[in-house]
Amino acid sequence: MIRVQIEDFSHTDEYKLLRDQGISGAIVTFAGLVRDFANTTESPNDFELQHYLGMTEKVLDTIERTARRKWKLEKVMIIHRVGKLSPGDQIVFVGVSSKHRKEAFEACAYIMDTLKTQAPFWKKENGNWVDAKGSDQTAADRWLESGEE
Repeated sequence: MIRVQIEDFSHTDEYKLLRDQGISGAIVTFAGLVRDFANTTESPNDFELQHYLGMTEKVLDTIERTARRKWKLEKVMIIHRVGKLSPGDQIVFVGVSSKHRKEAFEACAYIMDTLKTQAPFWKKENGNWVDAKGSDQTAADRWLESGEE
């Protein structure tokens, strides 16, 4: 399931959706939050994420399908918020269920690492567009370097 939305989400509710009737032995979830830069020089007063409707969902769908080819997964959930957000707000949720924990951990990490570099989201802080971070690309590259992409 893939959702791009303005509204917040409930980690508890999404976890319940990932649970099944005993098929899966593992559920791994990740929730990303807007960091608070209040005590740094980077303090964004205005944080906003934008996306292109349809294009973003298509890329997220491709990431999910690739993860399903790599690992035996039961359920996959990707939720990404857009719009104006504040420090502490939830931005992203990735949840994966599978029979075994290793598959769930690896698939969840793969989805987050590739989402950060491939999904078309545009971030604006204090009215300025923000470039992608090199550390995000490095994290995504490890899947390519290991031949796991």
